[in-house]
Amino acid sequence: MTGRYFIGVDVGTASARAGVFDAAGGMLASASHPFAVHLETGDRAEQSSTEIWNAVCVCVRQAVASAGISPDAVGGIGFDATCSLVVLGENGRPLSIGDSGEERDIIVWMDHRAIEQAERINATGHSILQFVGGNISPEMQTPKLLWLAENKPKVFADAWQFFDLPDFLTWKATDSLERSVCTVTCKWTYLAHEGRWDADYFSTIGLGSLAEEGFARIGTEILAPGAPVGSGLSERAARELGLPKGIAVSASLIDAHAGGVGTVGAGGGLGATETRMAYVFGTSACTMSSSREAHSVSGVWGPYYSAMVPGLWLTEGGQSAAGAALDHLVTHHPATPEAAREAETAGLTLVGWLAGKAMDASASLSEAARLAGQMHVVPEFLGNRAPHADPHAKALIAGLGMGREIESLVALYVAGVMGLGYGVRQIVEVASAAGVVTEAIVISGGAGKSPLIRQLLADCTGIPVLVTAAAEPVLLGSAMLGAVAAGEFTALPEAMKAMSTIETTVTPGDGMRAFHDTRYSAFVDLQAVGRRICGA
Repeated sequence: MTGRYFIGVDVGTASARAGVFDAAGGMLASASHPFAVHLETGDRAEQSSTEIWNAVCVCVRQAVASAGISPDAVGGIGFDATCSLVVLGENGRPLSIGDSGEERDIIVWMDHRAIEQAERINATGHSILQFVGGNISPEMQTPKLLWLAENKPKVFADAWQFFDLPDFLTWKATDSLERSVCTVTCKWTYLAHEGRWDADYFSTIGLGSLAEEGFARIGTEILAPGAPVGSGLSERAARELGLPKGIAVSASLIDAHAGGVGTVGAGGGLGATETRMAYVFGTSACTMSSSREAHSVSGVWGPYYSAMVPGLWLTEGGQSAAGAALDHLVTHHPATPEAAREAETAGLTLVGWLAGKAMDASASLSEAARLAGQMHVVPEFLGNRAPHADPHAKALIAGLGMGREIESLVALYVAGVMGLGYGVRQIVEVASAAGVVTEAIVISGGAGKSPLIRQLLADCTGIPVLVTAAAEPVLLGSAMLGAVAAGEFTALPEAMKAMSTIETTVTPGDGMRAFHDTRYSAFVDLQAVGRRICGA
């Protein structure tokens, strides 16, 4: 008999969040706690695993207290996190991965210090690259490990374990070194469909020592999402989290994949999962499609076996900057200081306030697209993750005039939102050509809560956008993991169907298709010009 409630923990780029859920997917309470992300020169980003674990402990305790339940009523816990690299020495001692001399032992997912290493790996043409869309990204872990071996050889040699952040969290919770098939398959090149690492790949790229050690430092016991880890919550972790010792801890997920689990199966089980694309729209954005057959899509990560839903193949695209791209985009306009003051007075974020202005100025959410006027934006500030797999890509803005008024800033914002939407359309098109079916897009993530963004996404792609009833679908996805690990459900698809429901369907607006076809064509042209001139 398990406890009646389940905890989902989500570790994002700047904060940890925890939610308490019942077996029907209802959220009783949630809490969050921030932590630092240190942005350095050269596209570097670093964090502290100690600080992150402390933030997790704070928000779990707060969420349980706010839920008004006894900790003894909790049956299981699931974790998700960004796909960041954690480097630990003996006894779990943090090893510094930068030049600050501080206790920063995490190379953050967005860190691009390993671009040169990624390019050298891609130049090998190794067969393993067919499972990452043909090109490995500097956001993945083997380029980062190679950078560490070449630039911090003592740290690399002294490392006891290299963890993906989601696996670090389950290790902290259980003392078990078991890894999730999600992390090692999507970010470390583990071949889940064959149940093995490829020693030749590691030797070829210059990380042969990991293979010679039998991969002991990157994981030898691999579990499916929802499988229980170790013997459950350890005595130390139970004390730190304020939960009972021994409750079930699930194998983890990458944060975007938790959003996929929390949404795509809503009320429909596996059949629905295979026709819906998850779009997790936060600081970055991920697109995830599941199928019974493997589909290789150039420039799109995967196919990954059992990486999100056990038994299904996953193709994963996305945008390295999405919510962050909109935040950054609007800082370039002369009306931003005035708009920021107005937003603060209204208690809103700047982009949230701009979305409201766009909606107020339009006859409908679809018609808000026309506010962009002649402005066009390719918001690739941090490169193109898919389908071009080009970390060198840069953002472009066309159609700027001399406008300094709020209306001009609103136009820029709307154009940026549509630029992200056209990027999704581009991913859907290349995936469809390879056999991936997308009948609907299920949206989650902080930015995905905006009614304007939902409508513009439907209009830009020409595909219905589904919205689940869950206020925090990423947290829900992780709570589903805890429920499965605790035995509340026999398998993850069962939990996905039972704990999530579709609340709203946003259909493409009438009479807007030709408008968006024209702008999409301009987006593709502008993107191509940018790749040519910025890559010169």
